[in-house]
Amino acid sequence: MKKALYICLCILGWTAVSWPATAADPPAKSDEKKPAEPGKDAEKPSKPEEVRVETNHVLTINGQSIKYTAVTGTILLRDAEDKPTASIFYIAYTKDGVSDKSKRPLTFSFNGGPGSSSVWLHLGLLGPRRVMLKEDGYSFPPPYKLVDNEYSLLDETDLVFIDPVSTGFSRPVKPEDAKKFHGVEEDISSVADFIRLYTTRNTRWESPKFIIGESYGTTRAAGLSGELSEHQHMNVNGIMLVSAVLNFETLDFSPGNDLPFVLYLPSYSAAAWYHKKLASELQGLPVSEVVTQAQAFAMGPYQSALLRGASLPPDERRAVVKEMSRLTSLSEEFVDRSDLRVPLGRFAAELLRADNRVIGRYDARYKGYIRDRLSPRMEYDPSFEAVGSVFASTFNDYVREELNYKTDLPYEVLASVGPWNWGQGNGFLNVAETLADSLTRNPYLRIHISSGYYDLATPWLGIRYTLDHLHIDPDLSKNITLDTFTAGHMMYLNLADLKKQKADLAAFIRSAAAPAM
Repeated sequence: MKKALYICLCILGWTAVSWPATAADPPAKSDEKKPAEPGKDAEKPSKPEEVRVETNHVLTINGQSIKYTAVTGTILLRDAEDKPTASIFYIAYTKDGVSDKSKRPLTFSFNGGPGSSSVWLHLGLLGPRRVMLKEDGYSFPPPYKLVDNEYSLLDETDLVFIDPVSTGFSRPVKPEDAKKFHGVEEDISSVADFIRLYTTRNTRWESPKFIIGESYGTTRAAGLSGELSEHQHMNVNGIMLVSAVLNFETLDFSPGNDLPFVLYLPSYSAAAWYHKKLASELQGLPVSEVVTQAQAFAMGPYQSALLRGASLPPDERRAVVKEMSRLTSLSEEFVDRSDLRVPLGRFAAELLRADNRVIGRYDARYKGYIRDRLSPRMEYDPSFEAVGSVFASTFNDYVREELNYKTDLPYEVLASVGPWNWGQGNGFLNVAETLADSLTRNPYLRIHISSGYYDLATPWLGIRYTLDHLHIDPDLSKNITLDTFTAGHMMYLNLADLKKQKADLAAFIRSAAAPAM
């Protein structure tokens, strides 16, 4: 049994050394190796070193030929005693021939999880290469391919993609110290330290600086707005939040918390509309109008009904059940037996139950086959399965072949980083307070938010509720821009939304980077 377990661990890429081989590690000499003593490790841990690999490329955007340099490598984080604690893997793209760096924006990018690498925004939206998908975001059969990304933001800003500790090729120096980075504050601190180091080494302190994060990456981005300002004295020009969650009370379907049921309902309506399950009077409307009706019901009669609980009169309850059924296509019996509260997992399993299909969490447009036709919850997320392998496969080839970064280390697209230190006790994590404080202290800070109608991971109405409760001066509201898309969590997978998002973000960067008059 122990031997079998050891073989499995070897296949998965685990070794006995505390630091994995990198592109900079020289081959071992045969006379340097000594026979292992019984009961002892065969090798001593190798000394961690930073890696830097440069390659040169050309990309055409809007007919303009852009020459750029790609730097792929690692930066070591160090503790107060100057001892290395972690190696952060990154990929940076900088436009060649820029004489004045103070006028060239610099954007730091990452995804969420927690535990996700930066591959999604990198190869889906921002980078010079992107995965080739069908126009609606579905993948082609393998083998998968990359194509030039004519919608990259490289014409507007230099780009740095960061993989937090334990994701991508980033690792703690000592595996047992991984937990020191697996937490809200711990993660924010380490990413802020990387940003400081990169900015210093590349003389970019005077450049307009931006941060873009997706999903939990928006949580990190909001936290960084305070961390960078307070501890690094670095104010950024703008923060771009893609599929945002700042207040986790808006997502947690826990007993006693009715807020998510209210905020998810318009997204349920959008999903039902997309799959043509609504009555004709709703099905014939644009999705934006359906969502508007659902929002009015959710924030009005539905919210009031949930607030009243068991004291809700029977006739009012029947009216709410009927309208909720009309807006979601769920049967009145199902809504009533659910006590007016249908969590995400049950809705995803129930919407297309008659068709023996389950819809996606990240993107409700996707649907997949099921095995258990009686399951009350979604078996899996077809929207992730549709693209997960595409991004992993293409990145693993791209980083080694086109960017020339050679390593046998597995690239952790989605790493296990539990238990994550949320640091909230019995409360909900809410970094909206940090963002509100950052806006108040730095009134030049601009915020851009992208949301998808079909996102069932971070619902469209959730971030709007959060913004309506920032408690900031009304004058600062003009600093916040909201854009809505007709796709899901990764709206850029849909080609029409990719084009729109490029235009939206480019305009935002140009505006936020412009000197204040």
